[in-house]
Amino acid sequence: MRNIKVLWGMVAVLLVAVVILSSVLMAHSLYLSPTDKYPDPQKQDGEAQILATIGEKKITLAELETQLLAAHGRELLDRMIDREVVRLEAKALSIEIGDSEVQQELKRMKQGYESEQQFLETMKNQLALTPETLKEDVYHKLLADKVAIRNVRITDEEVQAYIAAHPDEFQTRIEFRLQQIVTASKEQAQRALNDLSKGTDFAQVAKERSLDDATRDSGGDLGWLEEGDPFVPAPIMKTAKQLKQGEVGKPVEVDGKYVVVKLRERKETSKEEPAMVRERVRKDLALREAPPMKEMLRTLRDKWKVSVRANF
Repeated sequence: MRNIKVLWGMVAVLLVAVVILSSVLMAHSLYLSPTDKYPDPQKQDGEAQILATIGEKKITLAELETQLLAAHGRELLDRMIDREVVRLEAKALSIEIGDSEVQQELKRMKQGYESEQQFLETMKNQLALTPETLKEDVYHKLLADKVAIRNVRITDEEVQAYIAAHPDEFQTRIEFRLQQIVTASKEQAQRALNDLSKGTDFAQVAKERSLDDATRDSGGDLGWLEEGDPFVPAPIMKTAKQLKQGEVGKPVEVDGKYVVVKLRERKETSKEEPAMVRERVRKDLALREAPPMKEMLRTLRDKWKVSVRANF
């Protein structure tokens, strides 16, 4: 129903700037000594913390903070306000988010990544989110969602009707990790098979015999491919489906060349347990019927009497 990777990626990108700002402000508070917190006005300029020097130009922590506040201060403040009014409303309604709910959402977000480590590295490298900040963001989003849909009721019949109408969303996904050796003729492909039968490693044979520049140096590794991938030649995918893990198939002809394929790994990923699927669909349908999140947050700000200093 929702592309988890894209959705959370967009949310996380919007938070990167405010995360940077909050990190800098926290770092500043940690760096300050007692005398820095209550500086001597006559020494303040001379003791300004210098972050970078370019020739004679010096960039101080204060200058960085000023620009970050000007560019992203309001976003960070709004984020803090929204989280607090949601927290207050949730507390008043006795709504809670358990750690198991956070872990389940994280599990969903990891779908499509080869491993948890790859997922975490992507979050860190591309979105500047550590495991701790990611978990915190997930918690607050789930809490806001639960507050938003508290008065929306979705029947079992509506849930089942959606699942029946969108079967592709809930099918088990099959993926193959393949290696290939591309040769110019059937005879050359047979020579490659002969090398393999003697115990030579597939990757080594690929480096020595494969004509494919894109995969030769990596031992013919094609990476993880989904069943039905339109960019994978049909003969290769057909062979992969027939192989057991670790097996090498007979040469297949592809665009006038002969390809030897090995199935390194095969995995089936069930998106969620049936009960989890039903609850996810119920929640997503409820969110569609609930007031827009921005509208709900405006209502909560009014209810909890939020005021923001003018011109900030």
